[in-house]
Amino acid sequence: MKLGQFILIPAALAMTGAFAAETPNLLRDAPGRAIVENNCGVCHSLDYIRINAPFMNRQTWTAEVNKMINAFAAPIQKSDADTIIEYLTTNYGEK
Repeated sequence: MKLGQFILIPAALAMTGAFAAETPNLLRDAPGRAIVENNCGVCHSLDYIRINAPFMNRQTWTAEVNKMINAFAAPIQKSDADTIIEYLTTNYGEK
């Protein structure tokens, strides 16, 4: 074995432990949560919802969902988009 392998193997094992220690982001339990998790969580972390929530209202959540569909080609059905917007606005909208 080469010296580099002695360094890489422990480093890889340490990283595995760090990822295992991560706690999943749990969204608020409310109608529409599963649709949000299934559509949004496929492409990005659901942490983005909580991070952006202080700045969002119905108009900005609508724009954000439409951006995901139109600019990033997220395969979200119209009925799911409406549910996502309603869930985000109700649970993570500007108070």
